[in-house]
Amino acid sequence: MLRVLAVATEGAAGVFQNIKQWAAQADVEFESVPELPLAVRQLAAARWDIVLAVLGEHADGDLAWWVDALRGAAGSPRLIVAARRPSMGLALRAERLGVVDLLTVPLRRDDFERALGRVRSAASEVPIPLPEVKSDAVGQYMLVGQSAAMLEVYKLMARVAPSAATVLIRGDSGTGKEVVARAIHLNGPRAARPFVAVNCAAIPENLLESELFGHEKGAFTGAVARKIGRFEQAGGGTLFLDEVADMSLALQAKILRAVQEREIERVGGGETIPVDVRLVAATNRDLKEAIAQGRFREDLYYRFAVVTIRLPRLAERGDDLSLLTAYFARQFAERYGKRITAISDNALDLLRHHNWVGNVRELRNVIERATIVATDEMLRAEHLPEELRGEERALPDRPQGALLTLAEVEARHIARVLAHTSGQIGAAAEILGIHRNTLTRKMREYGL
Repeated sequence: MLRVLAVATEGAAGVFQNIKQWAAQADVEFESVPELPLAVRQLAAARWDIVLAVLGEHADGDLAWWVDALRGAAGSPRLIVAARRPSMGLALRAERLGVVDLLTVPLRRDDFERALGRVRSAASEVPIPLPEVKSDAVGQYMLVGQSAAMLEVYKLMARVAPSAATVLIRGDSGTGKEVVARAIHLNGPRAARPFVAVNCAAIPENLLESELFGHEKGAFTGAVARKIGRFEQAGGGTLFLDEVADMSLALQAKILRAVQEREIERVGGGETIPVDVRLVAATNRDLKEAIAQGRFREDLYYRFAVVTIRLPRLAERGDDLSLLTAYFARQFAERYGKRITAISDNALDLLRHHNWVGNVRELRNVIERATIVATDEMLRAEHLPEELRGEERALPDRPQGALLTLAEVEARHIARVLAHTSGQIGAAAEILGIHRNTLTRKMREYGL
């Protein structure tokens, strides 16, 4: 039988008027207290499975206090909070802190029972020890995987790395294209020279040419000094061009000339500058389809695709998912000063059935978030984002069943993605398909 300690202060004693009856019918031992000192004494005197706390006017401060207070409590009770004026920001913070649920005052029976169900589900989970993972270092990155699909990638990388051949890496977003590019560089004859990466989709078109080729002083408004471009910075080493399908046809022509003639001209300059770089390009799009649509130059494609490496989606990599989960869990446990030794059967089952649109990068963000909110040595289903748990919770500040405005739907989705990436704006912007400045503006607009 679950034991629930409910705490409501600031004249909120009537909040729990109906809960005793609901608790009895749900086979729950329920006790409520009207003040914090008494609640602290109850926590010290007995073991509780759940603390249900009503937040006051300073909800954020109350939430943080309760999270800290329960860290050393006997039996590690789980926290459920309720607020009279819950907000999207409060819901996001509660999610990040590992709160079981955020309820609305007045309390509703279905919300209360759903939260109890989540606690019971966690209690029934079976721990699965995390496997030992052998990884290959690529600078500060790691290549993890033993699947047949990744073995084919490794073999092709081993063959192409010692050469000077241009390489085209194809793969969906998040499959690890830059890690593979770095591995090719570090295992080739240019390993001692620079590896310079450029994300062509992240730089505005009007600035990309200057970024790649550099510019002379006075070449355009704001060009107050000469700038050395990425081609020159990568001299003797490797230039990695990511998301090349996003380049304009005009810029593609200049890239083609640089590849063919091994020389460039800075923007606003007439001097021809020889360059010596190994080129590795990457894309998440079908370049042959882009050629057919007139959006990509066929001659540049063949310059890029001397050797093509296709990276498999995470869904194609079989039990690599378990290895990557174990690797990321240990990596983030060390970073955040935690110890993670197992994952629950329910959590692993949810991971295996998720559609991993963001591939390895998405899994990495999910495991980082789970590690942050974990309260013991096991990653549980409740530590995973909502979209993996399959729950569709209504916004806490809207009546149940009410239709949402377009802005509220957008705010809700952005909040979920931010929770999914543990607040990492760059990763969230990539998943949402918008520039990070746009995401930052929307976060301010929606109070996230």
